[in-house]
Amino acid sequence: MSEQAALTLDRIRAAADRLAGIAHRTPLLTSATLDARCGARVCLKAEPFQRGGAFKFRGAYNRLSLLSADERARGVVAYSSGNHGAAVALASSVLGVHAVVVVPETGSPAKLAAIEGYGAEIRRYDPARERREAVAAALAEERSLTVIAPFDDYDIMAGQGTLGLELAEQAGELDLVLVPVGGGGLAAGVATAVTSLLPGTAVIGVEPAGADDTYRSLRAGRRVSLEAVDTIADGLRASQPGELTFPINQRLLSDVVTVDDAAIIEAMWFCFSRLKVVVEPSGAVPLAALLAGAVRADGRRTAVVLSGGNIDPADFASLLHSLPRTTPSTIPNSPGRLQPRDAAGAPEGRSEGGTGRWVGPRGQAGNTASPPAHG
Repeated sequence: MSEQAALTLDRIRAAADRLAGIAHRTPLLTSATLDARCGARVCLKAEPFQRGGAFKFRGAYNRLSLLSADERARGVVAYSSGNHGAAVALASSVLGVHAVVVVPETGSPAKLAAIEGYGAEIRRYDPARERREAVAAALAEERSLTVIAPFDDYDIMAGQGTLGLELAEQAGELDLVLVPVGGGGLAAGVATAVTSLLPGTAVIGVEPAGADDTYRSLRAGRRVSLEAVDTIADGLRASQPGELTFPINQRLLSDVVTVDDAAIIEAMWFCFSRLKVVVEPSGAVPLAALLAGAVRADGRRTAVVLSGGNIDPADFASLLHSLPRTTPSTIPNSPGRLQPRDAAGAPEGRSEGGTGRWVGPRGQAGNTASPPAHG
C-alpha cells in the first residue's frame, strides 16, 4: 500500500510538523482520587484545551494545509453541526480559505454560532428530507469546492494521530489507552501512533451504548450499519464505521466497549467536580468506561483521551442536575459502587497531590502556566 493510501507513523509525524506552533500541545491531567478509585496510575489527555475546544482542529488543519493553491482559492465544504464544522471553520480562517459548512436546521444554536464566529458560510439543510453528504457533494460540484470529510480521510486521521504522538512523549510507558470512537478517525490515528511508539500498549475504543456501530462491527467482522442511534454524546452518533477507518481499528484496537448515558454524565461530573474541567458528553465517554467498570485498569499505567469540551452551558448544567444524589464511590478498586456525593468535590489539581501543575514527560511536573485559550 502506498503512502498516499495508508495511515503510517511517518504520515502522522509529518502532520505534527505542520501543526507545530499552530495547534496547542494539550496537557496531561491527573487526579489522586481517580488513581485510588481505579487502583492504577491514570493520566487524562485534555483536548478541551485544544484550539476550537476539541481534537478536531488537528485533523482539519492538517488536511487543509495540504490543499493546492488552486484548491485554496476555490474554497472547501464540510458537513457537521459540531466540532468538525467548527474545526474546519477555524482552520480555514487561519489559512485564509473560504469555508462552507453544511449544518442541520435543528442544530445547536451555540455550535452554529461558533462555526459562524470563525467566519464560515453556513448552509442549512432539513435532516428529515436531505442527507448532509449529498448537500455537501452538490455544493462541491456547483462551486468547485473541496469536500473535507469528518473522519474517512487519511490526512484527517494523521492529524488526529498527533494526539497519540504527544501522549507517548508526555506519559512515557503506558499499558492501556482509552479513546472515544465515533466514525473512527481519532481512534485510528491514536492507535497507529501509540502502538508504533509503545509496542505492547493496549488501545481500547469506547462508544455510547446507543451508538455502538464499531462495537458490533468488530464482533461481526464487517462494517455494520445501525438503523438508529440514541445517545447524549452527539459527536459519536455515527451509524456505521468509516470505510477507511474500520480496517485500521479492526487491526489495532484491542477491544471496543460501550457505556450508557448515565455513566457518561457521571464522568462529566467527575471532571467538573474533581478537576474543574468542562468535558462534553462525547469527550467523557472513555473516562466513563473506567469509572463504570467497563474497563478495569487494575494497576496498569493508563491514559484516557478527553476529546473535547464544547457544550452549551445550559445543556451542561441540565445534564449534571439530572444526576441522582449519589455518585460512584472514591473507594479504590470499586468502580460503579454508589456512595453519597461529597459537598463540592475539592479540586484535585492537575498533577499528583492536587498541586495544579501540568504533567510533563514521564510524569514530571511541566509548565505551571495556565492552559492556552481555545482560539
